[in-house]
Amino acid sequence: MLPPFRNEPLTDFSRPENQAAFQAALDQVKQEIGRTYPLVIGGQRLELQETFPSLNPSQPSQAVAHFANGAASHADQAIEAAAQAFETWKSTPVAVRARFLLDVAAEMRRRKHEFSAVMVLEVGKNRAEADADTAEAIDFLEYYARQMMRLADSSSQLVPFDAEHLGLYYIPLGVGAVIPPWNFPNAITTGMTAAAIVAGNTVVLKPAEQSPWVAYKMCELFWNAGLPAGVLNFVTGPGEVVGGRMVEHPKTRFIAFTGSRAVGTEIYEKASRVQPGQLWLKRSILEMGGKDAIIVDETADLEAAAEGIVTSAFGFQGQKCSACSRAIIVNDVYETVAERVIARTRRLTVGNPVENPAVDLGPVIDQEAFDRIRQYIEIGHGEGELLIGGGSSNPEDGYFVEPTIFGEVAPDARLAQEEIFGPVLALIRARDFDHALEIANGTVYGLTGGVYSNDRLRLERAREEFHVGNLYFNRKITGAQVGVHPFGGFNMSGTDSKAGGPDYLLLFTQAKSVAERL
Repeated sequence: MLPPFRNEPLTDFSRPENQAAFQAALDQVKQEIGRTYPLVIGGQRLELQETFPSLNPSQPSQAVAHFANGAASHADQAIEAAAQAFETWKSTPVAVRARFLLDVAAEMRRRKHEFSAVMVLEVGKNRAEADADTAEAIDFLEYYARQMMRLADSSSQLVPFDAEHLGLYYIPLGVGAVIPPWNFPNAITTGMTAAAIVAGNTVVLKPAEQSPWVAYKMCELFWNAGLPAGVLNFVTGPGEVVGGRMVEHPKTRFIAFTGSRAVGTEIYEKASRVQPGQLWLKRSILEMGGKDAIIVDETADLEAAAEGIVTSAFGFQGQKCSACSRAIIVNDVYETVAERVIARTRRLTVGNPVENPAVDLGPVIDQEAFDRIRQYIEIGHGEGELLIGGGSSNPEDGYFVEPTIFGEVAPDARLAQEEIFGPVLALIRARDFDHALEIANGTVYGLTGGVYSNDRLRLERAREEFHVGNLYFNRKITGAQVGVHPFGGFNMSGTDSKAGGPDYLLLFTQAKSVAERL
């Protein structure tokens, strides 16, 4: 019997021995820079002449790795290999499938700093953010192994019926297309992949083009653990080509996607079309970001509110789908909270996390993100008052953008409605709590939200009326813990697929009821 699930502890980087261990891992990973990685289909490595680089966003001239530039034909090959492997993997006992996840979790735990160091190089996370990403990946592996064991005993939940022998079986769906994002390139990639595999499905994984290196390392853990060939296939290439074909292929049974609203809604539409030869309606498991808000009223602990806003807005450069991009502050305390938020932001440091372990903000992910964020800062000059920040580096020297805050932003401004996915925060003045709640609900998204208040009736009202999938009171709105804060949102934030929650694996299975007359 497995011990109870416990979240993986974070590394205490105030301890010199932990700093040294991380630096040693980073030095080790640097020795691997420049390698070329293949596609892996049906257990076979396919090395292609055409490759693309994964760039270090802190030093864009440096390619940390090169990956095979796959085509639609490679997606077809991978889906066929996965379909063939499914015929045996689907009958593999649940305990065996769960053991693969536990073995991978143990190995990732042993090599924790190595995986985190790859993310410092490949996506520009600082050490604490990278460490939390790897800890969450371990959590997903441990948690989903236990949850699948629980689902395997679902017949005990049925109402007894004397005349029949009853069974309820959660059986796998089939071949899954797993398309994760770059912003949690270990945690989300591992979580979606592990959930699909432990449920008895086979997977074609297409990692984000900005972060294939850490995804490949994760796959290696499964392959080295002895996972049968074809259960986990690794295909890299352009999203619109490789990912598009994976979504449309008639043998794809489900799509697990985390990313932008634009791509997510396109997947949803394509997956709904029944292709020739398709025997099922494809299942879409989508998480698509947000325009997340923290409300602060006049009864709140204003220092705690300012701390929560800054941490939520600028952690990993504001590139979390749960990041606070709107602080909605009631009129009576607007100036006070704004001053404290500005003061805390002024203390943040921006720099290269590879070279400087103490930086708060590293680079944004790539040139496209850098340009988009700069455009929104220009828009902000016309929509609000620049309170701090607004500057950026020469992109040739790294994609660095200062934490930026605009005040007196109107609720319907572009800065208050559109997902920026960068270190840009809009402060919005509300007349009172009622108005603040109205503003908070006034976007097409519904992922995360927070309320700082010491008024119990207001908190209970927000519990009922603040329409987000993850709502937090008197704390930051980022940092959902596996098993503690099941994560997923409403409206255009996705299908409310609660990753890290007790019902998540149901999305990767189908229930079969069997009754035998006695």
